[in-house]
Amino acid sequence: MKVLNILFTSLILFACNSDTESQSSSIKLPEGFKIEIYASNVPNARSMVLSENGILFVGTRSSGNVYALVDIDKDYKVDEVITIASGFDMPNGVDLKDGDLYVAEVNRIIKFDDIENNYRNNPDYSIVRDDFPTDRSHGWKFIKFGPDGKLYVPVGAPCNICLKENEDERYASITRMNSDGSEFEVFAKGIRNTVGFDWHPTTNEIWFTDNGRDNLGDNIPPDELNCASTVGLHFGYPFLHGKNILDPEFGSQGDTSLYTKPKQELGPHVAALGVEFYTGSMFPAQYQNQIFVAEHGSWNRSQKIGYRISIVRLNGNDVVSYETFADGWLNGDNVSGRPVDIELMPDGSMLVSDDYADVIYRITYK
Repeated sequence: MKVLNILFTSLILFACNSDTESQSSSIKLPEGFKIEIYASNVPNARSMVLSENGILFVGTRSSGNVYALVDIDKDYKVDEVITIASGFDMPNGVDLKDGDLYVAEVNRIIKFDDIENNYRNNPDYSIVRDDFPTDRSHGWKFIKFGPDGKLYVPVGAPCNICLKENEDERYASITRMNSDGSEFEVFAKGIRNTVGFDWHPTTNEIWFTDNGRDNLGDNIPPDELNCASTVGLHFGYPFLHGKNILDPEFGSQGDTSLYTKPKQELGPHVAALGVEFYTGSMFPAQYQNQIFVAEHGSWNRSQKIGYRISIVRLNGNDVVSYETFADGWLNGDNVSGRPVDIELMPDGSMLVSDDYADVIYRITYK
């Protein structure tokens, strides 16, 4: 019976790997690029952070788990998927600082100390801060430490369209704090729901995606790619969408002269999530310091859109183009994957998480 169980498990793993490999083979990339499966069987894989020793920590939204992915023989194929924590409330965001793993749940930030030496040992955690709103609508969080050493934590609007910042200034914002939770402040306002941001490698300005509101039709409003050059900017929500679309309910209540317009209007309802500046050495020079955006894909549009990785090209701090870099996860109305987050590896290759296919891809160039 034991031999049969082992054989059955092997057949399942072979089938899963065959399925995911066939999915990656349908992805279209520019000439010279290649996409392969880095890790399979990673349920609901969302945000990622790579440790100094090459362990990939992965958060989730619906499964409630946090994973450690280990490539034992360093062949760019994960050998172990270890659940280091389970039963959490949308532990979407993960980041590392000074060897500690920070995880964002809906209403709190927690920390696992010295995680590289403890991820196999059912590690305990401490609470950094547990007073964030408990709303589950746009309550899952992407987190990341900035160049200033502070942890940036978004708080989404608890609705499709509403004005809640008068009740709690943290709604529809990006906040920041020290690694111990102190010196908490609202960094930027008027942001409906960002689930991805990164800092320009030379200017240190934060660039972030923002998901536009629903129920205005298929083609409006656009999702946004924004840039905050200083603290205290307001990006328009719920009064203004994109560069010039006044909200039918709240548009008359705002002053558009006060709002910072997006650097780039993205596709309508593409659900733009992860953002990553390319700073590696593997891709050709024209990709250096350009912005990759993971577009998770629409959920309520009559014709689906997104389900791809886009590239936003810059000249200095100005956007010059918005193009598709990788697609093929959407074929007609058939969906095979939904990109979520992007993470660079030391060799310059790019990891992409997919919470629909439960895999992590690796994109290389030769």
